[in-house]
Amino acid sequence: MSTSFPNPLTEKEEQHFVKLLEQDDPTAKAVLIEHNLRLVAHIAKKYTSFSNNQDDIISIGTIGLIKAVNTYSGKKSTRLATYAAKCIENEILMSIRASKRIKQEISLSLPIGIDKDGNEISFNDILGTDTDEIVDSIDLKIQVGNLKKALNEALTQREQAVINARYGLDGSEPKPQREIAKDLNISRSYVSRIEKKALVKLKEYLKEWED
Repeated sequence: MSTSFPNPLTEKEEQHFVKLLEQDDPTAKAVLIEHNLRLVAHIAKKYTSFSNNQDDIISIGTIGLIKAVNTYSGKKSTRLATYAAKCIENEILMSIRASKRIKQEISLSLPIGIDKDGNEISFNDILGTDTDEIVDSIDLKIQVGNLKKALNEALTQREQAVINARYGLDGSEPKPQREIAKDLNISRSYVSRIEKKALVKLKEYLKEWED
């Protein structure tokens, strides 16, 4: 979908509308935002690899543009467009960092299957009730950096592959055991055994970590 944005303002036009903005002219803000949308789209192109939808990046960048217009002063030595470019980029970068943090927080209560009675089982259930104290001390979440350290030190490469895929630790969506079995060309029951063994190892590692 191609979007046509208004042409950027000339330096003289920009100064004119900035002065009106400082006089609380109701149309000045809209004009300054509208004529800098092309700038938002230009900067957003640099970050399309971080999102499947460029419109999302443009929307976030537009928030940065609005903040720039709201905080800009005609007394600044730089033009609004220059100031706005920095605000737009900062807004996009903050959003990307926040998105990564969310993906990198692993919840121990993530559902991973169903027990013999048909009840949903979580990562924490398999680790056992003894881990409640550990869970309390780390607020139910482990930073991926620490968890990867645990994986690397406590598990074999195959165990790491199963746990990473099972819980989406590589940034992808968590996979069911049958899908992991297909990827690794092994049986689902073997994946289940590897997963349980790996979780027991992690439980022991986390106990030592807590101590």
